[in-house]
Amino acid sequence: MSDIRKRTGAKGTTYQVRYPCKASATGYAYKTFSTLKEARTFREDAVSRIGAAPVSTSVCTVAQAIDKWLDVCESEGRNGRDPVTGYTLSNYQYRAEIMKRYGWTTDLHEITAPDIVAFRSWLIKNCASRDQARKVMSSFQSVVREMAQRGLVTSNVAAGVSIRKESRYDEPIQIPTENEVRDLLAAADRLANSKNKQIALTWRRYRPMLYLAIDSGMRPQEYLVVPQFNLRDQGVAVDRAIERPGDRISVTKTPAGRRFIDLSPAAYDIVKHYADHHAIDNPHDLIFPTATGHWQSVDNWRKRGFYVACEEAGLIKMVEKDEGQVEEPKFTPYALRHFYASMLIERRLNLKRIQKLMGHANIETTLNTYGHLIEQADDDKSNRFGVVGTLGANSCGESVASTT
Repeated sequence: MSDIRKRTGAKGTTYQVRYPCKASATGYAYKTFSTLKEARTFREDAVSRIGAAPVSTSVCTVAQAIDKWLDVCESEGRNGRDPVTGYTLSNYQYRAEIMKRYGWTTDLHEITAPDIVAFRSWLIKNCASRDQARKVMSSFQSVVREMAQRGLVTSNVAAGVSIRKESRYDEPIQIPTENEVRDLLAAADRLANSKNKQIALTWRRYRPMLYLAIDSGMRPQEYLVVPQFNLRDQGVAVDRAIERPGDRISVTKTPAGRRFIDLSPAAYDIVKHYADHHAIDNPHDLIFPTATGHWQSVDNWRKRGFYVACEEAGLIKMVEKDEGQVEEPKFTPYALRHFYASMLIERRLNLKRIQKLMGHANIETTLNTYGHLIEQADDDKSNRFGVVGTLGANSCGESVASTT
């Protein structure tokens, strides 16, 4: 038996619905509404919802669902995927703490879409940034989806309730031009042939790394730990990466990250030559190990390798700091990945092929990151056409249009 109780307090008049709940210790649960109409609607639907809701002795509350989701992510992986890496798990645990801080007043299977919307509003107001709120909301959707798939809730009421990025007109990513990339390669060539023996020795390793980064579009944490056996068939296989904060090698973040990338003959030969003649023996079969056989850190490569090449190539910008104007490299190593994507788009590769080569799990990531480049390519006047014009002059048979 459910009933409605009118409450009047400091916040005005509200209507509280008391209804049976098997998961509650008292046998009843409570839901408060601002109008009587909403309360009646909820009460009328309560019996059918409660009767259809599954009962679980292990997962009744939202907090228990979040813990269950974390356990699935760590031990077995979601939706048939591999378990997440330690770094990803630590991020999920941080988001889980934020989810739990919200004042959930109903059990898991009693949550409705308005509850999710209220949670979203709370996230936007209480998270450090809108981007953080968006990520927490995405993880909560994953929690409810996992519980629905396991039969712990009847449906995923969080579906469709999300937080958009701050702006669809955010400043586009910075991409080097072809001339700037040529300047980087020329700089690496000069440094590798320096009269200074120490510089030449250092760049004997950094030069093939730079060529590989430009020619493959791999992430820095991927090409720094490429094993020699993955360099084959005039290309490179990608199946592992440095796991943040950099203390271990793991698999790529998602299965989509595992891919094979064809290399240009010049880049392949440079990397292959280094692997065959200069790479020292190491337990991980790395192409570019340190002198001790360990993998390089992304930070060292960025500061001692890539930034030096930028300076040698003259790719420097002035930025305003507290101490005044200072020089900084114009790009980061990740800019080479963006350059690679821009070249794929310029070559008119289809979107699914671009997604695969970039190692994106979702096509949305490809579109969100490089959509403006795709749009620019589509705006090229030389590629305009009409649909009928592509069918051929006589494809429709004789004309039936009036000649008068």
